[in-house]
Amino acid sequence: MDFWEIFTLVTGLIYIVFEIRQSRWMWAVGVLTGGAAVVVFAREALWASMGLNVYYVLISFWGLYAWARDEKKLAAAQAADDALHLRPLTLRILLLSAFLLVAGTAALVLLLRALSDPMPAPDACVAVLSAIATWWLSRSHIGQWWLWIAADLCSTLLCAGQGLYGMTALYAFYTLSAVVGYLHWRRHGVYVG
Repeated sequence: MDFWEIFTLVTGLIYIVFEIRQSRWMWAVGVLTGGAAVVVFAREALWASMGLNVYYVLISFWGLYAWARDEKKLAAAQAADDALHLRPLTLRILLLSAFLLVAGTAALVLLLRALSDPMPAPDACVAVLSAIATWWLSRSHIGQWWLWIAADLCSTLLCAGQGLYGMTALYAFYTLSAVVGYLHWRRHGVYVG
């Protein structure tokens, strides 16, 4: 493991603690984690995972904005009974997400093969699943945790296959944390606006 992999591991662990607690600071840490992961995945020519982390950096700025905008609603909901804010997942978002998962993965596999990605199918699937999960997180949909469980399991195998053992440990921890996060949000969540 080198500096970038260790830095990604440490900031990634901090990120997941903030995510489970639904702290808006996760978005600031997400910028750091995503930026470091871009370096790690670029060196391994895992282009979809690299691009996904560019997306993480960008959506972290959106998350900061969106959660700050909703801060009054959040404060009211959390003050009521120490609850976390949740939004319902609509059928429209679910159908759009399913379409994006299938079409996005297929298109990305073709692109990654052309770029000589060493693991195009799992790299593409992880990237698309994770992009959708992050979008759902920015909207506070509890279902994002199920997407993270699937994406993080695939990422664990992807990183292990590339010999990225620090990243393998991080994604294994992310998988377990996603289970904990789901249970925590389910127990403490209330639906708002």
